[in-house]
Amino acid sequence: MNEDNRRKLWILIQEAGLYLVGQLPSHPNHPKGRNPYAHVALCVKEKFGNSYKDIPDEKFQEVVDYISFLKENPS
Repeated sequence: MNEDNRRKLWILIQEAGLYLVGQLPSHPNHPKGRNPYAHVALCVKEKFGNSYKDIPDEKFQEVVDYISFLKENPS
């Protein structure tokens, strides 16, 4: 992914994480609460098979749409 798209995705991940603060369901492995920023980044990595930095530019809009989906469906 080119540098400009990486920056845009990182900002979207941060915004989604901030939006999800306190909204993720509790989990026994996280007794002090879940980290929504890590949650979004991990979900992106699991869905696309790469860190957001390493996803091809052609999938930029698909990643943006997925981050929006994560905001709408905190689980």
